[in-house]
Amino acid sequence: MKVRALTLAILTSLSASAIAADTVDPLKKAFIDDSEIKLQFRLRYEQADVDNVDDQNQTTLRTRLNYKTGDIYNFFALAEVDDVRSTDDEPLIADYEYTQINQAFIGYKAPADTLLKYGRQRILLDNQRFVGGVGFRQNEQTYDAFSIKNTAVKDLTAYYAYVNNVNRIFPEGSGKDEHKNETSLLNVNYKGLDFVKLSGYAYLIDNINVAKFSTDTYGIRAAGDIKLDKIKLNYEAEFAQQSEGGDNPTSYTANYYKLGAGVGFNGFGAKLGYEVLGSDDGKAGFITPLATLHAFNGWTDKFLFGGAGNWDNGIVDTHLVLTAKVAGLKLLAKYHKFDSDFGDIDMGKEWGFAATYPFAKHYDVGVKYASFSGADAGYGFSNDTDKLWLTLQAKY
Repeated sequence: MKVRALTLAILTSLSASAIAADTVDPLKKAFIDDSEIKLQFRLRYEQADVDNVDDQNQTTLRTRLNYKTGDIYNFFALAEVDDVRSTDDEPLIADYEYTQINQAFIGYKAPADTLLKYGRQRILLDNQRFVGGVGFRQNEQTYDAFSIKNTAVKDLTAYYAYVNNVNRIFPEGSGKDEHKNETSLLNVNYKGLDFVKLSGYAYLIDNINVAKFSTDTYGIRAAGDIKLDKIKLNYEAEFAQQSEGGDNPTSYTANYYKLGAGVGFNGFGAKLGYEVLGSDDGKAGFITPLATLHAFNGWTDKFLFGGAGNWDNGIVDTHLVLTAKVAGLKLLAKYHKFDSDFGDIDMGKEWGFAATYPFAKHYDVGVKYASFSGADAGYGFSNDTDKLWLTLQAKY
């Protein structure tokens, strides 16, 4: 009996150890062995000179720590913390001291090539013209959301997100740092054709804090490349229509469209574009409150309009973009001519250039400059403005 009891005790102990090991090993594998840690530093000097207002400069350092677990039963988690230190907070420069969670979500890799995410996450759709992260600023825009992405059909990606909060680029306590939402974002794109990538979307924004940001937008986008020997032609065409959504007090309908065509040869490129954020006869304009606005309508950010990205009279942006890559140095030059869609208003012009150079594998350095001038007097954007950025970045 004693031998039998001892044998039973040993077997029980071994079974418990096996169960414990079976539990611990996947956790160790997910949280330690298969995990990924990324560290990024971005040091920036920015100067803003606005005529008849002020000349300000600021130096900021952003430290970003990103941790992603491996998979455990198809679940994984990601956490990302940002910290920005600043010489001073300047009203003309939209970077601020802060420490906050930039991303924190749980993901699940479901059957049929489906990826689910719940929590604070980055959402970048198409070229970020309507939904993006404002990645140029030190404080990125992220979203508290549930999202689902499916790639079961070859070359077809279907994406949906329900957003209940937008974490904006402004500092905590400013009253502008968060916008409560009941927003649905749907985007479907297809890249199975050699000459074109197609996207269709419906962005139904219901902003609880700022009713005028509530909009229903439906659109389609086509963009692609055509290779002819050593020459590459590229193009884009997009159309969208917008009307009021949620509790927006203004009833309106406004259109957006963009046409662009370019050519590339031996590291050099040129592209001409024409973009219209339309107006409903001056009653309201086509707005883009979730966009990466800094990438469009000029680097001096003259047309942010409180985050709406447009005003009641609309914007017509005719622009030329030149690019070059020489010995690893990336060069970019832009010229914009701005007019109103309604009211025949000269909204000015802007030119700018940028250069970035990667070195020593983990580092890159960049300079960017933009100058805005020539707008009709009497409007909030009419002051001539010059801005300069110097950036040093390290990624590990």
